[in-house]
Amino acid sequence: MNQTVNAQYELDPERLRGILQDRPGVYMFKEVSGRVIYVGKAKSLKKRVLSYFKPLADLPHKTFLMMKKAAGLDFIITSTEQEAFILESSLVKKLMPRYNIVLRDDKQYPCLRLDVREPYPRLRIARKIRKDGAIYFGPFSSANSVRSTLKVIDRVFQLRKCKGRGLPKRTRPCLNYQMDRCLGPCASNIAESEYGEILRQVRLFLEGRNRELIGQLKRDMGEAAEKLDFEKAAGIRDQISAIGRTIERQHVVSQRLEDQDIIGLAQSGGLYQVVILFVRKGYLVGSRDYLLRDRGASASEIIEAFLKQYYPREAFIPKQVLISDPIEDILAITECLSDLADRKIVIHRPSKGEKLRLVKMAVANAESLLAGHSAWEKEDLMGLVQAALGLERTPRFIEGLDISNLHGDKAVGTIVSFVDGLPHKAGYRNYRLRTVNGIDDYGMMAELVERRVAKGDLPDLFLVDGGKGHLSAVKRVVDRQDHSGATGDGGGAYPDVPEVISIAKPDEERQEKYDKIYVPGRKNPLRLREDHAVLLLMMRIRDEAHRRAISYHRKLRQKGVRESYLDLIPNIGIRRKKLLLKHFKDINAIAEASLDDLAEVPGISRSLAGNIFSYFRRNMSSEHK
Repeated sequence: MNQTVNAQYELDPERLRGILQDRPGVYMFKEVSGRVIYVGKAKSLKKRVLSYFKPLADLPHKTFLMMKKAAGLDFIITSTEQEAFILESSLVKKLMPRYNIVLRDDKQYPCLRLDVREPYPRLRIARKIRKDGAIYFGPFSSANSVRSTLKVIDRVFQLRKCKGRGLPKRTRPCLNYQMDRCLGPCASNIAESEYGEILRQVRLFLEGRNRELIGQLKRDMGEAAEKLDFEKAAGIRDQISAIGRTIERQHVVSQRLEDQDIIGLAQSGGLYQVVILFVRKGYLVGSRDYLLRDRGASASEIIEAFLKQYYPREAFIPKQVLISDPIEDILAITECLSDLADRKIVIHRPSKGEKLRLVKMAVANAESLLAGHSAWEKEDLMGLVQAALGLERTPRFIEGLDISNLHGDKAVGTIVSFVDGLPHKAGYRNYRLRTVNGIDDYGMMAELVERRVAKGDLPDLFLVDGGKGHLSAVKRVVDRQDHSGATGDGGGAYPDVPEVISIAKPDEERQEKYDKIYVPGRKNPLRLREDHAVLLLMMRIRDEAHRRAISYHRKLRQKGVRESYLDLIPNIGIRRKKLLLKHFKDINAIAEASLDDLAEVPGISRSLAGNIFSYFRRNMSSEHK
């Protein structure tokens, strides 16, 4: 059980010596404003925190800079070092502290999901791995790779394609069956036990156990031939051929047929490129790359931070992780990863042989990618933003704001978050605006900002999509926040309220060519050259906020139109409509549900279920499939 200490302690080493305990936990240094600037974990909180209180000249340069900024300390005691490991990773991802090495990876890599609890399961693409009893394969490195894998499985194993939770009841097989792309379980053309055997083959294929799978298929082909079932034998022969072609396209990199992750690092000045290669059963199956920027870090610190932040969010950890650079805390990290995986994990920096060759391959990939990012080091982008816009402080945390509505209907607001010039998708937010009636863009923008400010933990800069009027509406809300001394989640007043600017597109009637930026206190807009790095960043943030607002508004409108189909069915009022949507989650599932499934919904009689079933069968369209 974690014990949270909410008080912020002053950085008095003698007082802290009496407060801190010789127990594992996580500590957080904070600056004057209360913002966390560094998160660390410790086997002993007392020893680790007190080690920072040396003469500043004796500290590493980066630690020296951090301690000059630090004004307070919070800490959380955990039961074990493993708990501290997980908590540190979670807090770094959530708080994005300035002096931590932060792994930014907001992509949700696709997986294949197989719910073995269903009688005739089908494979589906999923973006999030959940603890729901289903089996997940992946994650795959890209949407293309998961789709190509699913395409091979569809062709070779012919699992069912029909959507919906349960198996639809049909009097005759679907078109996929007639095209020899499905085994037709919906029309009872295959026994559940036989389908289960095919599922076992699919699992062997997805787990990379292709040699075992081909051996089994060859035995099945021989048995079919002995029984003179030559049609079945020919089908199995085609399966073996298709799987063989898939294997040929894979590249064998390890003769040991092991599961390995190989992590390579390349460095240029303050830029670090990490590449991780995925080897499964000896085959190289994919890779990912991460670009990190940290002027004061060592290669060892980068690799250690990567291990601590990457693996707690992964569903699968291979038995062996090879690294290109040594790390100090290797034993503690190995124990934590082993605890996460529930089996022994080995972290190794090889010095010779096949494993060293694999690490060199990862490093070569990292060096190649890093060469394309050299422009990063030419300018300190966020410092450039501060100078170009005349801001009081460096805007590490920027949030872009936009609204969307159709003649005042279904008004929404969205917020996108950027940290050090890169998207931080954990900070993205959608809002349904409710207090403004009719067409009032300024009022809607004001409501959006009021609700955002109430959440606390504010950014350094708000970027508003709009002109001087939108800027004034937001500035009034922020100024009220400043004068009221309102508090956020941290419990204290905000000494640093966000600065506000806005960006507007060129006015074609005035023959303007470039976007312009409005800054409070300045009569005329700031005009930067078309290729100015600051203007391009502001345009990117604005466009991301606009894209998200339009997408969210369109989604709400489509949802309203689709759900309105239920209003056309007699005796379906608001209450029953809510019951159906709560039970089936969306209109598609209702449209595809069987009569028995509909009748199981509380408050829906069998006769009413029959009306619903008949309505959708009469009006079924491609939109519901």
